Amino acid sequence: MMANVADANRELADFLKRARSAVDPARAGLPADGRIRRVPGLRREEVALLAGVSTDYYARLEQGRRITPSAAVLDAIARALDLGDTGRAHLGRLVGASPTRRRSSRPVQRVRPGLYQLLDSLDETPAMILGRRTDVLATNRAARVLFADFDAMPPRERNYARWMFTSEQARNLFADWSVQARTAVENLRLDFGGDPHDPAVIELVDELSAASAEFRMWWAEHRVFQRTYGTKRLRHPVVGDLSVDYETFTMPGDAEQTLFVYLAEAGSPSRDALNLLLSWSANSV
Repeated sequence: MMANVADANRELADFLKRARSAVDPARAGLPADGRIRRVPGLRREEVALLAGVSTDYYARLEQGRRITPSAAVLDAIARALDLGDTGRAHLGRLVGASPTRRRSSRPVQRVRPGLYQLLDSLDETPAMILGRRTDVLATNRAARVLFADFDAMPPRERNYARWMFTSEQARNLFADWSVQARTAVENLRLDFGGDPHDPAVIELVDELSAASAEFRMWWAEHRVFQRTYGTKRLRHPVVGDLSVDYETFTMPGDAEQTLFVYLAEAGSPSRDALNLLLSWSANSV
Protein backbone atom coordinates (compact mmCIF):
# COMPACT_ATOMS: atom_id res chain seq x y z
CA MET A 1 0.00 0.00 0.00
CA MET A 2 2.79 2.42 0.89
CA ALA A 3 4.49 1.70 -2.44
CA ASN A 4 1.33 2.79 -4.25
CA VAL A 5 1.28 6.07 -2.32
CA ALA A 6 4.94 6.63 -3.11
CA ASP A 7 4.40 5.93 -6.81
CA ALA A 8 1.48 8.37 -7.01
CA ASN A 9 3.41 11.03 -5.10
CA ARG A 10 6.46 10.60 -7.31
CA GLU A 11 4.34 10.95 -10.44
CA LEU A 12 2.83 14.19 -9.13
CA ALA A 13 6.21 15.59 -8.08
CA ASP A 14 7.83 14.75 -11.41
CA PHE A 15 4.95 16.25 -13.39
CA LEU A 16 5.05 19.55 -11.48
CA LYS A 17 8.83 19.85 -11.72
CA ARG A 18 8.80 19.22 -15.46
CA ALA A 19 5.96 21.68 -15.98
CA ARG A 20 7.71 24.34 -13.89
CA SER A 21 10.96 23.93 -15.83
CA ALA A 22 9.13 24.48 -19.14
CA VAL A 23 7.69 27.91 -18.28
CA ASP A 24 9.50 30.99 -19.59
CA PRO A 25 9.72 33.47 -16.66
CA ALA A 26 9.53 36.45 -19.02
CA ARG A 27 6.36 35.19 -20.69
CA ALA A 28 4.87 34.48 -17.27
CA GLY A 29 5.08 38.22 -16.56
CA LEU A 30 7.68 38.03 -13.82
CA PRO A 31 10.03 41.02 -13.57
CA ALA A 32 13.77 40.39 -13.75
CA ASP A 33 15.24 40.28 -10.25
CA GLY A 34 18.93 40.09 -11.17
CA ARG A 35 19.33 36.61 -9.70
CA ILE A 36 21.17 34.01 -11.75
CA ARG A 37 18.94 31.14 -12.83
CA ARG A 38 20.82 27.88 -12.45
CA VAL A 39 17.95 25.80 -13.82
CA PRO A 40 15.44 26.57 -16.59
CA GLY A 41 11.90 27.70 -15.91
CA LEU A 42 10.28 29.03 -12.77
CA ARG A 43 11.42 28.74 -9.20
CA ARG A 44 9.03 27.22 -6.67
CA GLU A 45 8.41 30.57 -5.02
CA GLU A 46 7.53 32.09 -8.40
CA VAL A 47 4.92 29.42 -9.09
CA ALA A 48 3.51 30.06 -5.62
CA LEU A 49 3.41 33.81 -6.28
CA LEU A 50 1.64 33.39 -9.62
CA ALA A 51 -0.83 30.91 -8.12
CA GLY A 52 -1.52 32.98 -5.02
CA VAL A 53 -0.47 30.30 -2.51
CA SER A 54 2.37 30.16 -0.01
CA THR A 55 5.76 28.85 -1.11
CA ASP A 56 5.61 26.24 1.64
CA TYR A 57 2.22 24.99 0.42
CA TYR A 58 3.38 24.68 -3.17
CA ALA A 59 6.64 23.04 -2.10
CA ARG A 60 4.74 20.41 -0.14
CA LEU A 61 2.50 19.78 -3.15
CA GLU A 62 5.50 19.42 -5.45
CA GLN A 63 7.08 17.02 -2.96
CA GLY A 64 4.03 14.80 -3.35
CA ARG A 65 2.80 15.33 0.20
CA ARG A 66 -0.67 14.04 0.96
CA ILE A 67 -2.62 17.28 0.73
CA THR A 68 -5.81 17.89 -1.23
CA PRO A 69 -5.92 21.30 -2.93
CA SER A 70 -9.25 22.85 -3.79
CA ALA A 71 -10.36 23.11 -7.41
CA ALA A 72 -9.65 26.86 -7.29
CA VAL A 73 -6.07 26.26 -6.13
CA LEU A 74 -5.52 23.64 -8.82
CA ASP A 75 -6.88 26.05 -11.42
CA ALA A 76 -4.48 28.74 -10.21
CA ILE A 77 -1.48 26.40 -10.28
CA ALA A 78 -2.45 25.17 -13.75
CA ARG A 79 -2.59 28.77 -15.00
CA ALA A 80 0.77 29.57 -13.38
CA LEU A 81 2.32 26.54 -15.11
CA ASP A 82 0.47 27.19 -18.40
CA LEU A 83 -0.84 23.62 -18.41
CA GLY A 84 -3.90 24.03 -20.61
CA ASP A 85 -7.13 22.06 -20.22
CA THR A 86 -5.56 18.62 -20.66
CA GLY A 87 -2.72 19.36 -18.27
CA ARG A 88 -5.16 20.75 -15.69
CA ALA A 89 -7.25 17.58 -15.87
CA HIS A 90 -4.11 15.46 -15.56
CA LEU A 91 -3.00 17.45 -12.51
CA GLY A 92 -6.37 16.88 -10.88
CA ARG A 93 -6.15 13.14 -11.43
CA LEU A 94 -2.64 13.00 -10.01
CA VAL A 95 -3.61 14.92 -6.89
CA GLY A 96 -6.61 12.62 -6.41
CA ALA A 97 -4.64 9.41 -7.03
CA SER A 98 -4.43 7.41 -3.83
CA PRO A 99 -5.04 3.82 -2.75
CA THR A 100 -8.37 4.80 -1.23
CA ARG A 101 -9.51 5.89 -4.71
CA ARG A 102 -7.85 3.03 -6.52
CA ARG A 103 -10.12 1.44 -9.04
CA SER A 104 -11.12 -2.18 -8.82
CA SER A 105 -9.90 -4.47 -11.58
CA ARG A 106 -10.76 -2.79 -14.87
CA PRO A 107 -12.96 -4.95 -17.10
CA VAL A 108 -11.84 -6.00 -20.54
CA GLN A 109 -13.12 -3.49 -23.08
CA ARG A 110 -15.57 -4.73 -25.68
CA VAL A 111 -16.83 -2.97 -28.81
CA ARG A 112 -20.58 -3.26 -29.19
CA PRO A 113 -21.94 -4.80 -32.43
CA GLY A 114 -23.38 -1.53 -33.70
CA LEU A 115 -19.92 0.06 -33.74
CA TYR A 116 -18.52 -2.82 -35.79
CA GLN A 117 -21.31 -2.17 -38.28
CA LEU A 118 -20.42 1.53 -38.30
CA LEU A 119 -16.77 0.73 -39.06
CA ASP A 120 -17.71 -1.63 -41.87
CA SER A 121 -20.06 0.97 -43.38
CA LEU A 122 -17.10 3.36 -43.71
CA ASP A 123 -15.70 1.05 -46.36
CA GLU A 124 -13.57 3.64 -48.19
CA THR A 125 -12.71 5.65 -45.09
CA PRO A 126 -10.04 4.25 -42.73
CA ALA A 127 -11.36 4.09 -39.19
CA MET A 128 -10.44 2.41 -35.91
CA ILE A 129 -11.52 2.39 -32.29
CA LEU A 130 -8.88 2.81 -29.57
CA GLY A 131 -9.46 2.09 -25.91
CA ARG A 132 -7.49 2.41 -22.71
CA ARG A 133 -3.69 2.34 -22.98
CA THR A 134 -4.07 2.97 -26.76
CA ASP A 135 -5.32 -0.60 -27.22
CA VAL A 136 -6.66 -1.10 -30.76
CA LEU A 137 -10.14 -2.51 -30.17
CA ALA A 138 -11.48 -2.58 -33.73
CA THR A 139 -10.53 -1.55 -37.26
CA ASN A 140 -12.11 -1.58 -40.70
CA ARG A 141 -10.57 -2.87 -43.91
CA ALA A 142 -9.40 0.54 -45.08
CA ALA A 143 -7.50 1.14 -41.81
CA ARG A 144 -5.89 -2.30 -41.98
CA VAL A 145 -4.48 -1.70 -45.45
CA LEU A 146 -3.46 1.90 -44.71
CA PHE A 147 -1.73 1.25 -41.37
CA ALA A 148 -1.41 -2.36 -40.21
CA ASP A 149 -3.57 -5.46 -39.89
CA PHE A 150 -4.07 -5.28 -36.14
CA ASP A 151 -6.75 -7.98 -36.35
CA ALA A 152 -4.09 -10.47 -37.49
CA MET A 153 -1.86 -9.72 -34.49
CA PRO A 154 -2.03 -11.66 -31.20
CA PRO A 155 -4.42 -9.86 -28.82
CA ARG A 156 -1.57 -8.63 -26.60
CA GLU A 157 0.12 -6.97 -29.58
CA ARG A 158 -2.94 -4.95 -30.63
CA ASN A 159 -1.77 -1.74 -29.06
CA TYR A 160 -1.05 1.45 -31.00
CA ALA A 161 1.83 2.68 -28.81
CA ARG A 162 3.48 -0.76 -28.73
CA TRP A 163 3.21 -1.00 -32.53
CA MET A 164 4.56 2.53 -32.95
CA PHE A 165 7.72 1.87 -30.92
CA THR A 166 8.47 -1.80 -31.58
CA SER A 167 7.54 -2.22 -35.25
CA GLU A 168 9.89 -1.34 -38.08
CA GLN A 169 6.79 -1.16 -40.26
CA ALA A 170 5.53 1.81 -38.22
CA ARG A 171 8.88 3.59 -38.30
CA ASN A 172 9.02 3.21 -42.08
CA LEU A 173 5.36 4.06 -42.66
CA PHE A 174 5.22 7.49 -40.99
CA ALA A 175 7.17 10.26 -42.67
CA ASP A 176 6.78 12.19 -39.41
CA TRP A 177 7.38 9.19 -37.12
CA SER A 178 8.84 11.20 -34.24
CA VAL A 179 5.80 13.49 -34.17
CA GLN A 180 3.34 10.59 -34.23
CA ALA A 181 5.34 8.53 -31.71
CA ARG A 182 5.57 11.42 -29.29
CA THR A 183 1.82 11.94 -29.58
CA ALA A 184 1.32 8.29 -28.63
CA VAL A 185 3.50 8.80 -25.54
CA GLU A 186 1.56 11.89 -24.47
CA ASN A 187 -1.75 10.06 -24.84
CA LEU A 188 -0.43 7.08 -22.90
CA ARG A 189 0.88 9.37 -20.16
CA LEU A 190 -2.59 10.94 -19.90
CA ASP A 191 -4.17 7.50 -19.51
CA PHE A 192 -1.53 6.53 -16.93
CA GLY A 193 -2.37 9.60 -14.86
CA GLY A 194 -5.98 8.44 -14.65
CA ASP A 195 -4.96 5.16 -13.01
CA PRO A 196 -1.22 4.93 -12.20
CA HIS A 197 -1.78 1.57 -10.49
CA ASP A 198 -3.19 -0.19 -13.56
CA PRO A 199 -0.83 -3.19 -13.94
CA ALA A 200 -1.44 -3.34 -17.70
CA VAL A 201 -0.27 0.27 -18.14
CA ILE A 202 2.75 -0.31 -15.91
CA GLU A 203 3.72 -3.44 -17.87
CA LEU A 204 3.38 -1.59 -21.19
CA VAL A 205 5.45 1.37 -20.00
CA ASP A 206 8.16 -0.95 -18.67
CA GLU A 207 8.24 -2.87 -21.94
CA LEU A 208 8.48 0.21 -24.14
CA SER A 209 11.04 1.85 -21.85
CA ALA A 210 13.27 -1.21 -22.28
CA ALA A 211 12.70 -1.35 -26.03
CA SER A 212 13.08 2.30 -27.04
CA ALA A 213 15.41 5.12 -26.01
CA GLU A 214 13.00 7.61 -27.60
CA PHE A 215 10.15 6.31 -25.48
CA ARG A 216 12.23 6.59 -22.29
CA MET A 217 13.19 10.17 -23.12
CA TRP A 218 9.67 11.34 -24.00
CA TRP A 219 8.05 9.48 -21.11
CA ALA A 220 10.42 11.20 -18.68
CA GLU A 221 9.27 14.60 -19.96
CA HIS A 222 5.80 14.08 -18.43
CA ARG A 223 4.05 15.86 -21.29
CA VAL A 224 0.34 15.18 -21.66
CA PHE A 225 -1.80 16.22 -24.57
CA GLN A 226 -4.97 14.79 -26.06
CA ARG A 227 -5.12 15.47 -29.78
CA THR A 228 -8.64 15.38 -31.13
CA TYR A 229 -7.68 16.07 -34.73
CA GLY A 230 -4.56 16.36 -36.84
CA THR A 231 -2.65 15.08 -39.86
CA LYS A 232 -0.51 12.03 -40.50
CA ARG A 233 2.05 11.94 -43.32
CA LEU A 234 2.72 8.48 -44.69
CA ARG A 235 5.24 6.77 -46.97
CA HIS A 236 3.16 3.77 -47.90
CA PRO A 237 5.06 0.82 -49.42
CA VAL A 238 2.33 0.25 -52.03
CA VAL A 239 1.20 3.73 -53.13
CA GLY A 240 3.96 6.04 -51.91
CA ASP A 241 3.50 9.38 -50.17
CA LEU A 242 0.11 10.55 -48.94
CA SER A 243 -1.39 12.55 -46.09
CA VAL A 244 -4.56 11.89 -44.15
CA ASP A 245 -6.38 14.15 -41.72
CA TYR A 246 -8.01 12.60 -38.69
CA GLU A 247 -10.93 13.47 -36.45
CA THR A 248 -11.76 11.73 -33.17
CA PHE A 249 -15.09 10.97 -31.53
CA THR A 250 -15.68 9.69 -28.00
CA MET A 251 -18.15 6.84 -28.03
CA PRO A 252 -21.50 7.49 -26.30
CA GLY A 253 -21.86 5.13 -23.38
CA ASP A 254 -18.11 4.51 -23.06
CA ALA A 255 -15.87 7.55 -22.65
CA GLU A 256 -12.81 5.26 -22.71
CA GLN A 257 -13.39 4.29 -26.35
CA THR A 258 -12.46 6.71 -29.13
CA LEU A 259 -13.28 6.46 -32.82
CA PHE A 260 -10.53 7.71 -35.16
CA VAL A 261 -11.59 8.53 -38.73
CA TYR A 262 -8.96 9.29 -41.38
CA LEU A 263 -9.84 11.45 -44.36
CA ALA A 264 -8.17 12.57 -47.59
CA GLU A 265 -9.54 15.55 -49.50
CA ALA A 266 -11.60 14.60 -52.55
CA GLY A 267 -9.68 15.01 -55.79
CA SER A 268 -6.32 15.37 -54.04
CA PRO A 269 -3.26 13.21 -54.81
CA SER A 270 -3.65 11.67 -51.36
CA ARG A 271 -7.27 10.68 -52.09
CA ASP A 272 -6.18 9.19 -55.42
CA ALA A 273 -3.44 7.23 -53.63
CA LEU A 274 -5.90 5.99 -51.00
CA ASN A 275 -8.38 4.92 -53.69
CA LEU A 276 -5.61 3.06 -55.49
CA LEU A 277 -4.59 1.34 -52.28
CA LEU A 278 -8.15 0.20 -51.53
CA SER A 279 -8.57 -1.05 -55.10
CA TRP A 280 -5.27 -2.93 -54.88
CA SER A 281 -6.34 -4.46 -51.56
CA ALA A 282 -9.71 -5.60 -52.95
CA ASN A 283 -8.06 -7.21 -55.97
CA SER A 284 -5.39 -8.95 -53.91
CA VAL A 285 -7.86 -10.78 -51.65
